[in-house]
Amino acid sequence: MLQEKRHQRILALLAGSGHVSTERIAKDLGVSRETVRRDVLVLQTTGRLRRVHGGVKIGGPESEAPLQQRLQTNTLQKRAVVQAAARLLQPGQSLFIDAGSTVSMLAEELASLQGLTVITNSFDVALKLAGPGHEGAPRHQVHLLGGRPRPGLAATYGDSTVAELMRWRPDWAMLSPVGIEATLGASSFEPAEAELARAMVRQAHRSVLLADDSKLGVQSRLSFCTPDQIHALITNRRAARHPALLALQQAGCAVSLA
Repeated sequence: MLQEKRHQRILALLAGSGHVSTERIAKDLGVSRETVRRDVLVLQTTGRLRRVHGGVKIGGPESEAPLQQRLQTNTLQKRAVVQAAARLLQPGQSLFIDAGSTVSMLAEELASLQGLTVITNSFDVALKLAGPGHEGAPRHQVHLLGGRPRPGLAATYGDSTVAELMRWRPDWAMLSPVGIEATLGASSFEPAEAELARAMVRQAHRSVLLADDSKLGVQSRLSFCTPDQIHALITNRRAARHPALLALQQAGCAVSLA
C-alpha cells in the first residue's frame, strides 16, 4: 500500500473513534509496527494526530511535533531538497526564511556560503547563519524579526513580526509548509505561522516552497499560498509519480525534483 493511501486509512480510522491503537493500525493496513511508527511521525508533523501511549489520537493545537523531533523525520529527503534550494542563491541576494525543520536544514547549507541577507523569524535559522566567516567577518547579514516569542516553535510571531517584515522586499522567500496540494495550495497548522508565511509570499519577488514527498497531498488548517503564486516547489525525487504532485503541476505549479 502506498504511503498516501496508508495515511488516508489511518486518518479514517481516527475519524471513527478519535483514538486507535498502533496494533489495530498495523493489522488493518497489513504492515509492520515500524511502518506505522514512521507514518505516525509524518502525520504528527501536520497536526492531524498526536501520539499517545500505545497509539494515536486526533490532533489538537498542542499536537505539532517539536522542532528537534521533526528534524529526525525524512532527513535524507529534506537534505536533498535544501541542497537544491541553496543552489538557487547568489551572493548579494536577500531572502526570507520561516521556521521549521526543513528550513533549519537549509540554514546549515547556507552556512557554507556567504554574502546573503537573511530575514527570518526563526531563532534556530538566525543562530546558524549569524556565525563569522573568514577572518572573523560576518558570513551573512542576518535580521531576526521581532515579535512575540513562541518557545514551542522557536520563533517569533504576531502583528509586530508581520509589520517588521513588510519593510523588506527580498529576492526570495524560502518556506516550508506543513502540507501542499492542488486545491488548498500550501498550508500551515498555526494561524500565526500562516499569517507570517502569507506576508512573506506577498513581499518577496519569488517564492520557493521546500517540501519532501510526505507533505504532498496534505491539507493543514490554513492556506497561505496558492499554486500559481509559487515560483518553484522543490521536492525529492521519490515524489515523481505522486498523484498530488501531478495535480499541482496541472494547477500551474512549477516543480523541481531534487
